[in-house]
Amino acid sequence: MSDLDLRPTPVVCGGRDDVSAQPVRELLSPRRVPLGESTFVRRLLPTLGRRMVGAWCFVDNYGPDHIADEPGMQVPPHPHIGLQTVSWLHAGEVLHRDSLGSLQTVRPKELGLMTAGRAISHSEESPRTHTPTLHGAQLWVALPDGDRHVAPAFEHHADLPVVTGGNGLAATVILGRFDGAASPGATYTPIVGADLALSDGADVRLPVEPDFEYAALTMSGITEVDGVRLEPGSMLYLGCGRRDLRLRADGDSGLVLLGGEPFEEKLVMWWNFVARTGEEIAEARRAWTSGDRFGTVHGYDGAPLPAPPLPATPLKPRGRTR
Repeated sequence: MSDLDLRPTPVVCGGRDDVSAQPVRELLSPRRVPLGESTFVRRLLPTLGRRMVGAWCFVDNYGPDHIADEPGMQVPPHPHIGLQTVSWLHAGEVLHRDSLGSLQTVRPKELGLMTAGRAISHSEESPRTHTPTLHGAQLWVALPDGDRHVAPAFEHHADLPVVTGGNGLAATVILGRFDGAASPGATYTPIVGADLALSDGADVRLPVEPDFEYAALTMSGITEVDGVRLEPGSMLYLGCGRRDLRLRADGDSGLVLLGGEPFEEKLVMWWNFVARTGEEIAEARRAWTSGDRFGTVHGYDGAPLPAPPLPATPLKPRGRTR
């Protein structure tokens, strides 16, 4: 997934200064952002006042969009450094291509996990023949300093662990560990991502880690998270300090729980790059513009995305400013 803003704002994030050690209930307001030719997304991270949740540093939620007569998602080749991308669908398909030669269709409840590391480029599109509805989330995970220059890689996991019980909950483990089950996806920090399906009338308490900070992204239906009633497409930041989290559902509903240890390092995020200094960002932009370092995505019918101009002011890491 790319940030297609032609004038992207540099985002400074990381550090523990703005992480509440106590539970909070902070509703995050999304921004409506165009994605490709016919798709709009709700951008929930980064947003004003909240930059990260654990190592999760970017959250786009889209759909349900009716694309029977539309091209659907069409994101041309673009570069990444210093992060992982997570493709997560509730409906539809996304065809992933990258500069490693990967070609993979990702379907609902399957994990498409790309580790950019030192440099990769990729494209994402709805296949030419696609189902009529597109609904999902695109997520980024910041890599810690010791791993941010790893070799790029792509993983596809169609069979993820599911935690079930007799209480109306089915939890698919996207990344990390949840309630004793572990995702096969590669991780580099203590982190969790879980897709939670709740049946009508469910009233459950999830086990959570008190040292993790969490947020809940609602995908469908009406869910009450720790007493806060949430509509689809909203995200509630929960802070740290809980050992369990209460969920209630009025009708069948779904949400994604994101969490992890607060990301201690300070970093700079601009366009599709996560780095530590403005100089690294400028060098990555130069390399993409000149055709160096990021390789070539073969098979996409269209030109790569041009890099937007850098801002006039220097890019500096400043932590979790609010």
